[in-house]
Amino acid sequence: MKRWLVICLTAIALLAGCSSTQENNSKKQEEQTMNTQFLGEWTGTIEVPQSPLVINISLEEAKGTFSVPIQGLKNFPIETLRYNGDTVDITVNVQGQKMVIKGTLADGKIEGTFTQSGATFPVTFIPNDGSDAEEVTYKEVSIPVKDGELKVALQPAANGEPSPVAIIIAGSGPTDKNGNSTLGLSNNSLKMLAEQLAANNIATIRYDKRGLGDNTALVKNPTDVTIDTFANDVASIIAYVKAQPSFTSVHVIGHSEGALLGTLAAQDEAVDTLTLIAGTGRAIDEVLIEQLSAQVSAALLEESKEIISKIKKGEIVEEISNDLQMMFAVPNQPYLASWIKYNPTEELKQLNNPTLIIQGTTDLQTNEKDAETLGTAATELVYIEGMNHVLKEAPQDRAANFATYSDPSLPLHEELLPLIEKFIKNK
Repeated sequence: MKRWLVICLTAIALLAGCSSTQENNSKKQEEQTMNTQFLGEWTGTIEVPQSPLVINISLEEAKGTFSVPIQGLKNFPIETLRYNGDTVDITVNVQGQKMVIKGTLADGKIEGTFTQSGATFPVTFIPNDGSDAEEVTYKEVSIPVKDGELKVALQPAANGEPSPVAIIIAGSGPTDKNGNSTLGLSNNSLKMLAEQLAANNIATIRYDKRGLGDNTALVKNPTDVTIDTFANDVASIIAYVKAQPSFTSVHVIGHSEGALLGTLAAQDEAVDTLTLIAGTGRAIDEVLIEQLSAQVSAALLEESKEIISKIKKGEIVEEISNDLQMMFAVPNQPYLASWIKYNPTEELKQLNNPTLIIQGTTDLQTNEKDAETLGTAATELVYIEGMNHVLKEAPQDRAANFATYSDPSLPLHEELLPLIEKFIKNK
């Protein structure tokens, strides 16, 4: 059974803003009655089989917002909001994905249904007083980038003195600044790394990529986003921190796809060191075909090769088998085309920075072939025995390995932090 999610985000999917119809809503509100108990903050659980999903809504008289914490979607404007006595109808439209909530107020709760793409599930909302909100230990900083400002999380050095700063870049797909997937997998790997480096007096900056989480509104049209767009954002962050007197040196830590983004950004804005974790050493089309060969039938693999070949030529492929829709969704193809054109090893060879390559031996997504290839252009290559793709200690067994992707209680692999700290501080 395929897992159903409220907002289906593919490997490079982005959330775009949509215009509200608050003026029309206000006129309709005048013709309706409303129980004032609706007003305020609510937390709801959608009873999706095998994977309940938590959402938040904030309701005012004529407008409201919708949030999915695990997916990084925060305070997205509700498109239509209609009250009628003890009932409420809510419509949210996120990048063409229409979601409808119908609820009835009773005994201090809102009981109702949540519908998306023809599927309807029960949902129950209870008042949210904010007591369960995640503690924020960082400073939010806005950095000028193309089309607006990028919100980043600055974790200052614990001693409060001028310090090195490491910019942490998340991997591909809907992976947020904490290292969690907005598809529902929470492990807090990058959050732990950022906080622990800061505790060792290396300040850190991490961020949601444009189109995701805090920076959802920066993307108006997902097809306009390329690998260069993301790399330019990293370069803007580097330029910003280099101008701050509180930082004594600037370092980049790129994870997975973030390794390539950091490499490209460093070509435009020099940094003191590069640490590339679980990065690929080959063009992504070669990596994708290798991964798919172990996951799909021979027929689907052949179709995948044909699709990739056309995308490399700049063509848009619209006829795609259902089983490959998530991988090659039409809106994502321009991004994939921009990604394919880069060979990470060749790009790294253009730099003279001290570069550390780190590869876990139980990583199921990148392997020793990539590490060895990328290592030919690096200063140092280190394997961490038993570390997987989300930087946790894990066995080779796939089921047990993937279980760590959704367990934020697990610590980082014990060898990772000392290795990075030593490299940055040049001890």
